[in-house]
This record gives sequence, structure tokens and C-alpha cells, in this order.
Amino acid sequence: MAERILIVEDEINIATPVKTYLERAGFDVAHALTGTAALQMLEETPPNLVVLDLNLPDIDGLEVCRRIRALSQVPIIMVTARDDDIDKIVGLEVGADDYLTKPFNVRELVARVKAILRRAPVTARQVGGILTHGAVSIDRSRHEVRVADELIQLAPKEFDLLWALLEERGHVLTRDQLLENVWGYSFAGDTRTVDVHVRQLRRKLGDACPIVTVWGVGYKVGDDASAA
Repeated sequence: MAERILIVEDEINIATPVKTYLERAGFDVAHALTGTAALQMLEETPPNLVVLDLNLPDIDGLEVCRRIRALSQVPIIMVTARDDDIDKIVGLEVGADDYLTKPFNVRELVARVKAILRRAPVTARQVGGILTHGAVSIDRSRHEVRVADELIQLAPKEFDLLWALLEERGHVLTRDQLLENVWGYSFAGDTRTVDVHVRQLRRKLGDACPIVTVWGVGYKVGDDASAA
């Protein structure tokens, strides 16, 4: 069965070519003109990925993203007409997995959809394994992260990023390496998404967060003492 993509876009001249290219790539594509319609479609027929415009006629795209995250961990690619770092960072902080700025190359969007979906099944396949570091425990089969006995809710890419760093503990991973390992592609030099997700992990894990910044290089998981 083809994977289902939900496009949330009120501009038909953008939605039509995106839908066409995704269908040519073998996806089953649904289209919603408004945030309200998108949320209803999400509940009725859950998609495998959402392409979400930031500027919608009824509900702000950021609010739609928040509401989707309250219902599902489906991957979200956010699209914005403004080349504004604040919009991109806020979008990632409320749960988007990726972003594109209009105008964009439709082929690039299709490539990003494929890259994200290649990694999404890792959780669905329930690959076994538990990694621990200090008070932090990450269980891949259950897709759970705990600090001591407290369950911590992480977005899919936050979970994948934490796993990637813990799996390579002691080694410094550059932002480009993390983009390749976790997201599956390069942002052509724009690595801010890694920093935003690390910031989110530190906020959610608190003092137990094991991620150490190696200035000018990237991130690593050090020993327990340095991780605090």
C-alpha cells in the first residue's frame, strides 16, 4: 500500500504541482485547503507525513502543528513564505521535523519526504535496544525516554537525535553528520535544525541531559560527570 501524504496548502498553484510530483513518486496524496480540514482528515485517515503551509486562511500553521502534535507523532514538513529564521526555529520547536521556504524546488520537497519516511519506519519496526547514560534511559522498542522513573515525551526527531548521540557516546558528531544520520540529507549548510532539537532535548531532560557541545565542531555524549 502506498504511503499517504497530506498537503495542507491554500494556494492551488503550489498544491497542484506538489501533489502531482508526489503521486508520480508513488505516494497516495490528500489535499486540505484549511487547517480545520487538515485536522479532520488527520483523524479520519491518518497520513504517513504532512506537508504543512505556515500561512493558512483559518488557523495559523504553527497552531495546526501544535494540534497535530497533540494527536500524532506523524512527520511534518513545514512550508513558509517568509525567509525568517524565527519562523523556522519556532516551527521546529512546536514539532515540525523539517521546513522549506517558498519558492522551493518540488523535486527537493519529494527528496525530503522520501528521506524522512525512510527513517520513520525505524520506530514502527520496533527495533530492540535500550541505552542508558546516567539517569537517562532510552528504549527503542517502546519508543520511551525516562529520566530516573519519569517518562519524558519527545518528538520523533528528538528521540532519533538522542539515540544517535548515545549510540556514538564518546565520539564527536558534526552537525552535518547528525543531519545525515537522523534526517537523511544535508540542508546545504543550514544546520540550525540540529541546534534547535538539541535545545529542545536539554529543556525536556533538564540537568540529566547528556549532550555536550564541542564548540566549532558539533555535539557528543561525554562521561556522566561532563554530561550533567
